[in-house]
Amino acid sequence: MTEIAQPPLSATPFAPATPAAPLTPPETAAQPWPQDRVCPYHPPAGHPSAPEDRPLTRVTLFDGREVWFVTGHAEVRALLGDRRLSADRQHPDFPVTMPRLAEQAIRPIPLLGTDDPLHNRQRRTLIPGFGLQRINALRPAIQQVVDELLDRMLAAGPEADLVTAYALPVPSTVICSLLDVPYADHEFFESRSRRLLVAETAAEAREAREELRAYFRRLLDRKRETPGDGLLDTLLADPAGTMDREELVSMALLLLIAGHETTSNMISLGTYTLLRHPEQLAALRADPALMRGAVEELLRYLSIADSLVRVAVADVEVAGETIRTGEGVLLATPEANRDPASYADPDTLDVHRSARHHVAFGYGIHQCLGQNLARAELEIAFSSLFARIPTLRLAVAPDEVSVKPGGTVQGLFALPVTW
Repeated sequence: MTEIAQPPLSATPFAPATPAAPLTPPETAAQPWPQDRVCPYHPPAGHPSAPEDRPLTRVTLFDGREVWFVTGHAEVRALLGDRRLSADRQHPDFPVTMPRLAEQAIRPIPLLGTDDPLHNRQRRTLIPGFGLQRINALRPAIQQVVDELLDRMLAAGPEADLVTAYALPVPSTVICSLLDVPYADHEFFESRSRRLLVAETAAEAREAREELRAYFRRLLDRKRETPGDGLLDTLLADPAGTMDREELVSMALLLLIAGHETTSNMISLGTYTLLRHPEQLAALRADPALMRGAVEELLRYLSIADSLVRVAVADVEVAGETIRTGEGVLLATPEANRDPASYADPDTLDVHRSARHHVAFGYGIHQCLGQNLARAELEIAFSSLFARIPTLRLAVAPDEVSVKPGGTVQGLFALPVTW
């Protein structure tokens, strides 16, 4: 695969999103959203938790809009499966949760930001590439990637930044191989992905997004001339021609970012969390068969997505409250995954726990398409890391670790380790 030069920034103009009217005054005191995590593996202390008597409260966004904040595990699952809540970012009342997302209504976001029937059409084209059989066949290749990265890290040691040396290149290499994107370009797309996800303004996000879109336009044009054997090539060769050029660009962008950013954060934050819970790590070392269930527990415990955002397209009655048409809804996955009504002692990490019904991957028709791949990568990455480096430990004080801000994928900017 040949390297693709960094493309120039596109100057595509954007129109402002239509602002939505605020809710009627809430019955409970509004809380600000989002907030930064004080401890990287616990939800922000100022966010509403999941009391059994009030699983729905309200929070205030940066622009003063008040939206529903759903923290009950049962209520989150029910609402994620309710077609009266829309994921369509182009809906005029869809909540703008961060300044960088102020232009989100301009261009459709595949899968995550669409409803049926469009969502179903897009998902059906991708299911074969992310099915369990396909992902299980990739396990030897994932193991090879992990082993080579650990070899390099050990050779360069005895200190490393686990994010750049391991947590980021594991999923980045794998998704590049799956899509047939040149890994030689990883520094370009990783840096733009990071800027896109932590941008403070819509202009900063637009710049990063358009650089990535220009990159994928060039890559897809090259693939039309010289096809490869990746998932993007399969989409291009679709005889039904269900995606036009710009939809393919959007899909490629989503798959690449989702395919490396989320898993990278889980690897680094999961490693930090296990190092901070030595008794749990000791249990995993004593019984490696626990790792598969421990991955589910880490997904529950860390819940790196702050919330799943929806807008009501019809009135919805839930837990004694009425979500009115046009009102915004934040489905708070970190708080739902700590709901004491669903998990005993939910703030405790327990690698023996059966946590498979968590909502870290969402639920319903929008449940994460790449969850099989993420599980395989996490299981292999954690198992190999702690087996190969049994003396792994933090190289800095725990409170010196650089934590990502609220409102983006939660994780660590860097994780200095030694052994």
